[in-house]
Amino acid sequence: MQKLLWKPSEEVKNSCRMADFMRYVNRRCGKDFHEYKELYDWSVEEIPAFWDALWHYFDIIASKPYEAVVDDLSKFPGAKWFPGARLNYAENMLRYMDEPGEAITFRGEDFCFSLTSRKELKETVWRLATAFRNEGIRPGDTVAGYLPNLPQTIMAMLAAAAVGAVWCSCATDIGAGAAADRLGQTEPKILVTADGYRYKGKTFSTLENVKALAERMPSLKRVLVVHYAGQEEITDIPQAVWWDRYLAPLPERFTYEQVEASHPLFVMFSSGTTGKPKCMVQSHAGILVNQLKELTLHCNIQKGSKLCYITTCSWMMWNWQAAALGTGAELVLFDGNPSYPDNALIWKILEEEEVTDFGLSASYIHMLIAQGFSPKEHADLSKLRAISQTGSALSDAGWDFVYREIKEDYHFNSIAGGTDINGCFGIGNMMIPVYAGELAAIGLGEKVECYDEAGRPIRDKEGELVCEKPMPSMPLYFWNDPDGARYHSAYFDVYPGVWRHGDYVILHGNTGGLTFCGRSDSILKPSGVRIGTAEIYNIVNEIPGVEDSLAVGQNYHGDQRIVLFVKCRPGVKLEEELMKTIKTALRTKGSPRHVPAVLLETPEIPTTLNGKKVEGAVTNILNGRPVGNRDALSNPESLAFYEAKAAEWKE
Repeated sequence: MQKLLWKPSEEVKNSCRMADFMRYVNRRCGKDFHEYKELYDWSVEEIPAFWDALWHYFDIIASKPYEAVVDDLSKFPGAKWFPGARLNYAENMLRYMDEPGEAITFRGEDFCFSLTSRKELKETVWRLATAFRNEGIRPGDTVAGYLPNLPQTIMAMLAAAAVGAVWCSCATDIGAGAAADRLGQTEPKILVTADGYRYKGKTFSTLENVKALAERMPSLKRVLVVHYAGQEEITDIPQAVWWDRYLAPLPERFTYEQVEASHPLFVMFSSGTTGKPKCMVQSHAGILVNQLKELTLHCNIQKGSKLCYITTCSWMMWNWQAAALGTGAELVLFDGNPSYPDNALIWKILEEEEVTDFGLSASYIHMLIAQGFSPKEHADLSKLRAISQTGSALSDAGWDFVYREIKEDYHFNSIAGGTDINGCFGIGNMMIPVYAGELAAIGLGEKVECYDEAGRPIRDKEGELVCEKPMPSMPLYFWNDPDGARYHSAYFDVYPGVWRHGDYVILHGNTGGLTFCGRSDSILKPSGVRIGTAEIYNIVNEIPGVEDSLAVGQNYHGDQRIVLFVKCRPGVKLEEELMKTIKTALRTKGSPRHVPAVLLETPEIPTTLNGKKVEGAVTNILNGRPVGNRDALSNPESLAFYEAKAAEWKE
């Protein structure tokens, strides 16, 4: 039996936005739904009717209506959503900006602070968009961001969308090479950046990186620099100008570029750990309707909500966070290290800003556990109504922690999906309970299944996460992939006509929830037995003395052996007693197959720029294969330890 952690009261269940949408569907479509499962089943059985209802429920602003919701669901990939419609993403995001109040509150780790009113946000977007047009930016041109998580980052994205330009971004804490590998592929006309950023109390200039990045992107016509963390000159950066000097006067009237529903809005980047990052192109209408669905219905974010997410603009959660403006909510942006000068910082900010909805990663929760930090002991979290958690699978200890050490009565919303859909396959809503280890539900309109190796649907067993039908926020195409070969090979080579997401999951038959078990391309197969790496992490990372771990498969004497690297907590060493504890736990809580053949202590675990473990790079090293793109790692120097170990074994 799954462990029940939270159950909505009848008042919450009936007053949340998901329930309101259900009543709307009942009226509009002549249904009599009372439970989420009924609504979900209808949303994937009558897909055009669902997305049509969603479009009208959100009263999407469009200068021209669509001729059909989708042209042909059998085209997968290739289905075209909302053909004939003309609209603009930014216009829909800014629809509430004529109302009084704040749109964005900005907080940095050193307590730097700013407020952006709704009126100021709209007017600044108009001024910047007008300057873009004066610069010659036209629909389809690319505007790139190399920025911290600032209000100006949101403004630049919305201004680009307002004129029909394509937006892509990455954070300033990555080097010029990694940034160029991403942004440079899109041949941007404008680069929006900042003079520096702050992290752990230190100021870092970005201008040398900006200059190097600009030199690698000959397509640039302008470099626009936000003053944030420096006072240096920008005269040696070609075509550079300060933000305040670039903004055009406020126009008396502004016209949002009306583009086709399938017009490119964002280019999102894969992690790039096996080569240059893939550039995934997503549309105005597809992103708009799907993100409003997730934020409003599944997360209950709306007018009166205040959303704060620990993220950077290298991660899709930044785009997801920004879309909360379209619900009427206020954003509380945070930039820096949430644990500097101590772990209480971000929680005190939540208290002071009366944040209702907070977003964090599993790795951040695991860090708090490792350090014995209890948020509820350091801040008044009475206004906090919900937490969304993503990034990687949360351990059993993590599920216990979030209700024991943060708050007893609130909605903990574990979510998972991907950059490729700019959204979630697994998510919750406030109509249904929260069970330990489970993402509460599959998102509305998403025909998600769990397949065995033969491509058959299974329940309560680990299998491949797939999506059997198209959804609007899936990529239109990959950049520089004219025949679609890279797009097809990324998702459709394993199960023709079915999206294979690359995650190993359990789809629970009794609750409808999902448990994520790790990336399916990281599955271990000692003696042919499939083991998800998350199965190992969930056991090992609960053991006192262990801060984190990394499990990889190494080809060895015609078979595969599991090599487990353990990062110990400060003051702890991987000595015989701890090794015995780890192996015993894996044998008793997993199976004899879960016990590693080799168990070693590591000083550091390699992660992507988004904080995810990079099992693939270490697997390649131990199996004598090259590592494709070290710039995709946040800590590429960490690979030296594994290379030395591989060389030692080779000898």
